[in-house]
Amino acid sequence: MKKTIAILISVLLIVAFGTVVFAAQEAAAPAEKKEAAPAEKKAEVKTHQVTGEVAAVDTAANTVTVKKDKKEIVLVVTDKTKITLDKEKKGIADLKAGEKVTAKYTEEGGKNTAKSIAIAVTKG
Repeated sequence: MKKTIAILISVLLIVAFGTVVFAAQEAAAPAEKKEAAPAEKKAEVKTHQVTGEVAAVDTAANTVTVKKDKKEIVLVVTDKTKITLDKEKKGIADLKAGEKVTAKYTEEGGKNTAKSIAIAVTKG
């Protein structure tokens, strides 16, 4: 009889501690998800836009410098950068100093990567 009571008490203790551990894991799971959320926000990259004049084009380094007022922004041109003139696709070599452009870019790791550069159509 003592053996049976000892076994029943052991089983009850195992079940009791098991539920406590399971409940603790359930409570910890949402906290882990909340900690993961800021990392997702860091992955989110904000797009900027600048409208100005092309100050310089470096085809060797694949960069375009856009001047707006007294500020110059150096943009890195990649294979994914869309350069257009009146909806016609162009390349970095088609950009000339003094042209008016509107560029959309992302700033990441201290580098401005151009997403698109639209050359303004000049009348004349």
